[in-house]
Amino acid sequence: MDFEVLVPAIAFMTWKHLVMIAVGLTLIWLAIKKGYEPTLLLPIGFGAILVNIPFTAALTQTDPAGNVVVGALDVLRNAGISTELFPLLIFVAIGAMIDFSPMFQKPTLLLFGAAAQLGIFITMLLAVAVGFSLPEAASIGIIGAADGPTSIIVSQQLAPQLLGPITVAAYSYMSLVPLIQPPVIRALTSKKERLIRMKTDANKKVSRTTLILFPIIITVLAGIIAPSSLALIGFLMFGNLIRECGVLNSLSQTAQKELANLVTILLGITIASTMTANEFVNVETLMILGLGVFAFVFDTAGGVLFAKFLNLFYKEGNKINPMVGACGISAFPMSARVIHGMGLKEDPNNYLLMPAISSNVGGQIGSVIVGGLILMLVPLFA
Repeated sequence: MDFEVLVPAIAFMTWKHLVMIAVGLTLIWLAIKKGYEPTLLLPIGFGAILVNIPFTAALTQTDPAGNVVVGALDVLRNAGISTELFPLLIFVAIGAMIDFSPMFQKPTLLLFGAAAQLGIFITMLLAVAVGFSLPEAASIGIIGAADGPTSIIVSQQLAPQLLGPITVAAYSYMSLVPLIQPPVIRALTSKKERLIRMKTDANKKVSRTTLILFPIIITVLAGIIAPSSLALIGFLMFGNLIRECGVLNSLSQTAQKELANLVTILLGITIASTMTANEFVNVETLMILGLGVFAFVFDTAGGVLFAKFLNLFYKEGNKINPMVGACGISAFPMSARVIHGMGLKEDPNNYLLMPAISSNVGGQIGSVIVGGLILMLVPLFA
């Protein structure tokens, strides 16, 4: 019988294992105590503990007889992450949750979904400068989009060896939107700009035909521009079509609730299978986490600065509150709620939720299109 069978696992535990268990406990604390994206951080945190106990049966092991015993988390990873199934199913659920009608009230807000991707490309250049390859740099840069499923798909195809830290960074920073975005926004805007009120027409109706055609048209256009984005944008828009078609209400509710909850649990704990001590505790991981923050900050800054630029051409009374530009990231709908809250803090009668949601929807679309473009272009230059 092998020695590890006779000796408790604690005898083989190193400081790296303890660090990762501490990381898992921290994620669980953030989920429960602070309420930061608990549906993801809690399973990720628990999974990190699960995989960092030596000889854990959750991962593939070799038994005393030399037989390979496949771990449950490896099965889930091969079935749901390597095949990109879990992220794409999450996109169906997100699509079913999104209401595009507010966006049609002020379509120009859709542009922030492009402007707020600035940090992705700046971070790519910085990551290459510090020694990462172009595919690795692209995978790191996409963290700034604050779109977990897109980060998973891009890194799985371009830099699978970095999947663990990139995914953890993407979802962790998404959950920390209330902490990361406000300081950046306040640093780039004046009190006067944060007090800008935006006109909205709550009575403006959007026809059912428009809402049905929109996901179909976006899918076709995205496919023509960037065929590599079709899996991303297509599943997102398919979920939205289920919502808007009017004949699949029960499926729409299932996608928004049961499907979203089930896949999120499986996705979270499966991501943790990559968070083993030997692969995660190193300088490279710290660099990825740092570059991820950089990308997130500059994506937020890109949206704010673009709004300030547009205001140069708008007359008084029609200007855009620059805080709304920060919603061009893909952390839907958390970023919109944060901006709405900031607006109310500056002026209790300034309601920014509708334009913020519109910008946030643009960010969701923009992030998957950028992800598709990266998948298409990076292999050509790598």
